[in-house]
Amino acid sequence: MLEVRSREAELDAWLEPFLDALGHKTRRRWAPVYIRGLYGRTAHKSVQPIAAALTPGDYNQLHNFVASRSWDTAPLEPILARTADQLVGGPDAILAIDDTAVLKKGEHSVGVAAQYAGVVGKTANCQVLVTLTLARREVPVPLVMRLFLPEKC
Repeated sequence: MLEVRSREAELDAWLEPFLDALGHKTRRRWAPVYIRGLYGRTAHKSVQPIAAALTPGDYNQLHNFVASRSWDTAPLEPILARTADQLVGGPDAILAIDDTAVLKKGEHSVGVAAQYAGVVGKTANCQVLVTLTLARREVPVPLVMRLFLPEKC
């Protein structure tokens, strides 16, 4: 039990600068709950099982936190970059820019178009995510992920 409390305190300390940047008190309340749920032992990592395991009866609150359209990640990104630099930065670290294709059958998702998909080695109907990762040796720390929007969309 002492080990669990130690990990909880460590997570709280790690999250603190991010929570400060979130500003909004509701987000400050629900961000740690959601993150604990993602790292927890629930078999499925969606809102309903996380809420049932960690905050029974508060499904709507957690759902509203996750589903909010008004997320601004800009205040969090410099904190993540500093934290990543502390963890894996240094003269032998690399900054990797990569793309990941998500194959799609339909055309109703944002950013879907006929574009190159490295996963199949040819043009395919897909979404493309562009990522920026700081890495040293075998330790990657993802920094940013953006959906590429082709001109056709």
